Amino acid sequence: MNRRHFCCTVALSPIALALSACGKKGDWPEGMAEIKWDRDTCIVCNMVISDRRFAGEMRGGEKNTVFKFDDPGCIALCMHDMAGKFPWVRDPATKIWVADSSVTGKEARWLDGRQAQYAAKFSPMGYNFAAVAHPQPGSVDFATMSEHVVALVRKAKP
Repeated sequence: MNRRHFCCTVALSPIALALSACGKKGDWPEGMAEIKWDRDTCIVCNMVISDRRFAGEMRGGEKNTVFKFDDPGCIALCMHDMAGKFPWVRDPATKIWVADSSVTGKEARWLDGRQAQYAAKFSPMGYNFAAVAHPQPGSVDFATMSEHVVALVRKAKP
């Protein structure tokens, strides 16, 4: 190795390392925008997204719009209440990610929101559903969870 090659390699290595650290932090699925914990807010209830076990995100429409959520129930309400203004929220091509509630700590594992199962678990907004990767006793699919949440809100707001 000649001197020029050695100097360039040594000098450029820290720059390459620094640049490789730029971009999204964490392990986000393809197409998912980073959630800035304790800063981003839910599009439905405006609560800060803090609890990684219940977070979710939706991306779709012509402009690839991103909505973030603090509770799976808020995703259901978004699809029910905001479809008039944002028709893409009900489009099957719209991506929905939910956090696997079985993961604890600062980590998050992301599931397809339409394929996940939803188990009874106290949640930030009190809709009391949490996403899990596999069926559990008493868990329900996305459509059933959504129906329960919408019915619960209708009952609360006569």
